Amino acid sequence: MELSDEIIINAPQDRVYAALNDIEILKQCIPGCEELIKHSDTELEAKVVLKIGPVKARFSGDVVLDTSAAPDGFSLTGQGNGGTAGHAKGGADVTLVSDGDTTILRYEAKASIGGKLAQLGSRLIQSTAKKLAAKFFKSFADAVNNDAMV
Repeated sequence: MELSDEIIINAPQDRVYAALNDIEILKQCIPGCEELIKHSDTELEAKVVLKIGPVKARFSGDVVLDTSAAPDGFSLTGQGNGGTAGHAKGGADVTLVSDGDTTILRYEAKASIGGKLAQLGSRLIQSTAKKLAAKFFKSFADAVNNDAMV
Protein backbone atom coordinates (compact mmCIF):
# COMPACT_ATOMS: atom_id res chain seq x y z
CA MET A 1 0.00 0.00 0.00
CA GLU A 2 1.26 3.45 -0.89
CA LEU A 3 0.12 6.88 0.27
CA SER A 4 1.27 10.35 -0.65
CA ASP A 5 -0.01 13.85 -0.09
CA GLU A 6 1.02 17.38 0.70
CA ILE A 7 -0.22 19.91 3.19
CA ILE A 8 0.52 23.59 3.69
CA ILE A 9 1.36 24.57 7.25
CA ASN A 10 1.22 28.21 8.31
CA ALA A 11 4.60 28.23 10.01
CA PRO A 12 8.23 28.54 8.91
CA GLN A 13 10.17 25.40 8.01
CA ASP A 14 12.32 25.36 11.16
CA ARG A 15 9.22 25.42 13.39
CA VAL A 16 7.58 22.61 11.39
CA TYR A 17 10.72 20.48 11.56
CA ALA A 18 11.02 21.06 15.31
CA ALA A 19 7.37 20.08 15.79
CA LEU A 20 7.90 16.87 13.81
CA ASN A 21 10.55 16.00 16.39
CA ASP A 22 8.50 17.02 19.44
CA ILE A 23 7.24 13.91 21.25
CA GLU A 24 4.33 15.72 22.94
CA ILE A 25 3.05 17.19 19.67
CA LEU A 26 3.36 13.84 17.90
CA LYS A 27 1.63 12.00 20.73
CA GLN A 28 -1.40 14.30 20.58
CA CYS A 29 -1.58 14.10 16.77
CA ILE A 30 -1.13 10.36 16.14
CA PRO A 31 -4.61 8.80 16.03
CA GLY A 32 -5.09 6.32 18.88
CA CYS A 33 -1.67 7.00 20.41
CA GLU A 34 -1.54 5.86 24.03
CA GLU A 35 2.20 6.14 24.57
CA LEU A 36 5.19 7.52 22.69
CA ILE A 37 8.66 7.06 24.12
CA LYS A 38 11.80 8.65 22.73
CA HIS A 39 14.76 6.32 23.29
CA SER A 40 17.19 8.50 21.33
CA ASP A 41 17.15 11.19 18.64
CA THR A 42 16.51 8.46 16.06
CA GLU A 43 14.58 5.76 17.95
CA LEU A 44 10.97 5.90 19.15
CA GLU A 45 8.58 3.36 20.64
CA ALA A 46 4.82 3.70 20.29
CA LYS A 47 1.66 2.08 21.59
CA VAL A 48 -1.39 2.81 19.44
CA VAL A 49 -4.98 1.52 19.49
CA LEU A 50 -6.65 1.38 16.08
CA LYS A 51 -9.96 0.14 14.78
CA ILE A 52 -9.94 -0.97 11.16
CA GLY A 53 -13.32 -2.25 10.07
CA PRO A 54 -14.37 -4.89 12.61
CA VAL A 55 -10.83 -5.35 13.97
CA LYS A 56 -9.66 -3.30 16.94
CA ALA A 57 -6.09 -3.84 18.05
CA ARG A 58 -3.40 -2.38 20.26
CA PHE A 59 -0.15 -2.09 18.34
CA SER A 60 3.28 -1.84 19.88
CA GLY A 61 6.00 -0.76 17.56
CA ASP A 62 9.40 0.75 17.01
CA VAL A 63 10.24 3.62 14.67
CA VAL A 64 13.70 4.57 13.43
CA LEU A 65 14.31 8.06 12.02
CA ASP A 66 16.92 9.05 9.46
CA THR A 67 17.53 12.77 9.93
CA SER A 68 20.46 13.07 7.51
CA ALA A 69 18.39 15.34 5.22
CA ALA A 70 17.42 17.73 8.05
CA PRO A 71 15.93 20.32 8.13
CA ASP A 72 14.53 19.79 4.62
CA GLY A 73 13.08 16.42 5.53
CA PHE A 74 13.65 13.00 7.00
CA SER A 75 12.79 9.36 6.53
CA LEU A 76 11.33 6.91 8.97
CA THR A 77 10.85 3.17 9.07
CA GLY A 78 8.91 1.15 11.56
CA GLN A 79 7.11 -2.01 12.41
CA GLY A 80 4.32 -2.82 14.80
CA ASN A 81 2.69 -5.89 16.21
CA GLY A 82 -1.01 -6.03 16.99
CA GLY A 83 -1.06 -9.53 18.47
CA THR A 84 -3.74 -11.72 16.92
CA ALA A 85 -4.95 -8.81 14.76
CA GLY A 86 -1.74 -8.89 12.77
CA HIS A 87 1.31 -6.82 12.12
CA ALA A 88 2.39 -3.89 9.99
CA LYS A 89 5.63 -2.46 8.72
CA GLY A 90 6.54 0.40 6.49
CA GLY A 91 8.25 3.69 6.05
CA ALA A 92 7.81 7.25 4.89
CA ASP A 93 9.82 10.05 3.35
CA VAL A 94 8.86 13.54 4.50
CA THR A 95 10.00 16.63 2.61
CA LEU A 96 9.65 20.21 3.87
CA VAL A 97 9.72 23.09 1.38
CA SER A 98 9.89 26.64 2.69
CA ASP A 99 7.41 28.95 0.97
CA GLY A 100 7.71 32.37 2.61
CA ASP A 101 6.03 32.21 6.02
CA THR A 102 4.50 28.81 5.26
CA THR A 103 5.90 25.33 4.75
CA ILE A 104 4.79 22.71 2.26
CA LEU A 105 4.99 19.27 3.84
CA ARG A 106 5.02 16.37 1.37
CA TYR A 107 5.07 12.72 2.31
CA GLU A 108 5.31 9.41 0.53
CA ALA A 109 4.63 6.32 2.59
CA LYS A 110 4.64 2.58 1.97
CA ALA A 111 3.25 -0.04 4.29
CA SER A 112 2.51 -3.74 4.34
CA ILE A 113 0.29 -5.67 6.71
CA GLY A 114 -0.26 -9.27 7.68
CA GLY A 115 -2.56 -11.37 9.86
CA LYS A 116 -6.28 -10.69 10.32
CA LEU A 117 -5.83 -7.13 9.07
CA ALA A 118 -4.65 -8.37 5.70
CA GLN A 119 -7.86 -10.39 5.34
CA LEU A 120 -10.04 -7.24 5.56
CA GLY A 121 -9.36 -6.28 1.98
CA SER A 122 -7.10 -3.73 0.41
CA ARG A 123 -9.84 -1.14 -0.22
CA LEU A 124 -10.81 -0.94 3.46
CA ILE A 125 -7.17 -0.85 4.55
CA GLN A 126 -6.28 1.83 1.98
CA SER A 127 -9.25 4.07 2.87
CA THR A 128 -8.58 3.69 6.60
CA ALA A 129 -4.88 4.49 6.12
CA LYS A 130 -5.78 7.61 4.11
CA LYS A 131 -8.21 8.75 6.83
CA LEU A 132 -5.64 8.16 9.59
CA ALA A 133 -2.94 10.03 7.66
CA ALA A 134 -5.31 12.94 6.93
CA LYS A 135 -6.33 13.06 10.60
CA PHE A 136 -2.70 13.09 11.74
CA PHE A 137 -1.64 15.87 9.37
CA LYS A 138 -4.71 18.01 10.12
CA SER A 139 -4.05 17.66 13.87
CA PHE A 140 -0.35 18.34 13.28
CA ALA A 141 -1.03 21.46 11.20
CA ASP A 142 -3.50 22.71 13.83
CA ALA A 143 -0.96 22.10 16.61
CA VAL A 144 1.81 23.94 14.76
CA ASN A 145 -0.52 26.78 13.73
CA ASN A 146 -1.78 27.19 17.32
CA ASP A 147 1.81 27.13 18.58
CA ALA A 148 2.71 29.82 16.04
CA MET A 149 0.04 32.11 17.48
CA VAL A 150 1.43 31.96 21.00
